[in-house]
Amino acid sequence: MRLVILSLVGLTCFSPALHAQREPDKVACYADKQDNAPHKKKLWDGYEISLGPSGDPNAVEEKCTAAIYSSAGRVVFRTNGYSVVLDEEQTGKDFDGDGKPAVVFRTDTGGGMHCCWGYIVFSLSPKPHKLFDIAMEGRVDFEKDKDGKMVIWKNTAGPYGFTTMAQTPFAKKVLRVREGKLVDATPEFCGKILSDESEDYRADQSLLIPENLKKLQTTGAGDFNNQDISSALLSRALQYVFCRRFDEAMKQLDSWPEDDRTKMKMGFADAIGEDYPEFAAKLRESAVKK
Repeated sequence: MRLVILSLVGLTCFSPALHAQREPDKVACYADKQDNAPHKKKLWDGYEISLGPSGDPNAVEEKCTAAIYSSAGRVVFRTNGYSVVLDEEQTGKDFDGDGKPAVVFRTDTGGGMHCCWGYIVFSLSPKPHKLFDIAMEGRVDFEKDKDGKMVIWKNTAGPYGFTTMAQTPFAKKVLRVREGKLVDATPEFCGKILSDESEDYRADQSLLIPENLKKLQTTGAGDFNNQDISSALLSRALQYVFCRRFDEAMKQLDSWPEDDRTKMKMGFADAIGEDYPEFAAKLRESAVKK
């Protein structure tokens, strides 16, 4: 259920067609709108944002554009997309701990599909430079910890092809900015993520009960009625991987129906292999030894 809700959240937050359901962004350009007005907004230290429709009347995927200009009128940053938004809620916050504010855009490069929005966080100090991008494949939350340092919670999709799109597995990654780069800090937060205070954990736990796992193994992952169980199992395994609890992740994956387990493990290994190559290798070895 949480994954269906997550998909609806993504549509509500990122789709221009449903954009009116949330507080509208004041400085924004959407390709499906005919009345996009150009915007200008002053920042700090003499910088200014210009955002609106691109000058090319035939542009589609880059119909909107935004640029940051220096006090001398020089473009120091530009982003183009199907839609471009200045995130005024996040702009002005200190993301990298240097005590200086940053500028935050949301850009859609996927032709209006809600899956393809991303954050761009750009710093103007000590000289203009991009800090990082974050893909918005699921919900992204920015918050400050007790020390005032930025913490980024990112719902991250897992392996595709083993559930319906509405039930795509997701798990949480937690990111920090250190030395100007995004770093994975997820293990620091796993005590909270994998506890009863987590709504997602409780939702998965309610599905991963012995009778449901037996049902999954008996009737198969391809049964449409098992989609929520399959998704919960893959989501839990993915979360264990992000928390670097690899033995627990393997135990979860070994609960998958045997007749499809080899294919699933191979697909799971492909999905996480770039960031967790050693565990991916163990998964592939385990699949071969079936």
